[in-house]
Amino acid sequence: MASDGLAGDPPPGSADRSAEPADAPADAPAAPTDAPADPGTVRPGGRTARVREAVLRAAGDLLAERGFAGLDLADVAQRAEVGKTTVYRRWGNTTGLVADLLVDMAESSVSRADTGSLLGDLRANAHLVRRTLTDERQGALFKAVIAAATCDARTSEALHAFYATRIKEWAPCVEAAIERGEAPPGTDPHEVIRAVSGPLYYRLLASGDPLDEASAERAATAAAAAARAGAYVP
Repeated sequence: MASDGLAGDPPPGSADRSAEPADAPADAPAAPTDAPADPGTVRPGGRTARVREAVLRAAGDLLAERGFAGLDLADVAQRAEVGKTTVYRRWGNTTGLVADLLVDMAESSVSRADTGSLLGDLRANAHLVRRTLTDERQGALFKAVIAAATCDARTSEALHAFYATRIKEWAPCVEAAIERGEAPPGTDPHEVIRAVSGPLYYRLLASGDPLDEASAERAATAAAAAARAGAYVP
């Protein structure tokens, strides 16, 4: 899968780095100057924020419905009810759009729990992951993005950044557990959090086994037991 978008995508236009340009007619040419801004580097406000929200929501819906191979910027623009030129200038291609979608997902994800115990926090994380992956829209969306990341370097980088953000958000749960004496000093907090979600993603992507509450409980309990036993001390 080419990293410069799907076949038939017109070339990207210049990025407006201060405000979203007014919607142009569908056949209006894009300005052939600058490349689009990297996803996440523009912090929009006002109308720009509303356009971004609408476009990312439409992109997520279409990804869930069609997968990455069926994602087309013109269809995203139509679904979002914005001009095609706006989408091409801002995101450039489908890969840039998916990368920005992952940035938005990371920034708007649920904050970590603070239950006062390692097992309680890991249970909260496991059940959050399970609810996300079993959601009709979100589960299909993650499958599409992960599939795209296997053959597109930019999408892969964006996906890695998304998960790094989420693991960093939850790592303090393990750090607090170390301070309370629930896990030995030197325990790698990131590895503990990865150990919780890993079995759940395996069920989603590989085995097809049910992603039920019992599977989330097992993942959290196993990770907590391994952490207490020092399994994540390098």
